[in-house]
Amino acid sequence: MELTEILGYIGALLIGVVLGLIGGGGSILTVPIFVYLLYINPVTATAYSLFVVGISALVGAFQNMKRGLVDFKTAFVFSVPAFIAVYITRKFIVPAIPDQLYAIGDFNITKDVTIMVFFAIIMALAAYSMLRSNSIKEEGTKCSPYSLPLIIVEGFGVGMLTGIVGAGGGFLIIPALVLLAKLPMKKAVATSLLIIAIKSLIGFIGDVQNMDIDWTFLLSFSSLSIVGIFIGTSMNRFIDGQKLKKGFGWFVLLMAVYIIVKEITS
Repeated sequence: MELTEILGYIGALLIGVVLGLIGGGGSILTVPIFVYLLYINPVTATAYSLFVVGISALVGAFQNMKRGLVDFKTAFVFSVPAFIAVYITRKFIVPAIPDQLYAIGDFNITKDVTIMVFFAIIMALAAYSMLRSNSIKEEGTKCSPYSLPLIIVEGFGVGMLTGIVGAGGGFLIIPALVLLAKLPMKKAVATSLLIIAIKSLIGFIGDVQNMDIDWTFLLSFSSLSIVGIFIGTSMNRFIDGQKLKKGFGWFVLLMAVYIIVKEITS
């Protein structure tokens, strides 16, 4: 087993630990780990990421259900347009994107490069969300009445985004649940995990029909992430998750810059 492969599996554990510690964000590492450490092409990496993110989020959602923190009505309203959008994106839109998009002089813009650069932009937005999480909490006290149409529209938009980059989109879902659905922050985080699980796993179904899946690898990777969630949940009693989220936000931002530079210059 090569060093990068070992680091990849350690990364699987890290994804779960971060999810367990701060309730989100860890899934944003999944695609870079698949692409840069395990040498999986970006399209397959986003598909595998949907499965890992979905299973990991489902475990977290079950834990939150036991604590009575999941708002099932809001989860249903948000999830239906989200999983429709993510399924359509994975089944039809992503396969329809040509491998060679266009060229600027000698620089060729490929499908893989475009997906990774777009993913890096999403990482940067996720990092920004983590760095300003406290202000979101304050804004949640001034939220507008429950807005069903806006929740449906955002659900569809987040579903398409998840379908393209294979990330959970919690950094978009949580503010929407706080500001549009009037959920307290703890319930918003818990409910977002159920939404992420539903739309990610249904989106993955679209990929199962389009590509060969290495189930042995995928299940072993996902198992490590789930173990990491339990480790992170245990560590949460001794570590301030909010302070950790700030540091992780800066790390994700640096990763985003690295991906953009690497993809453009390679």
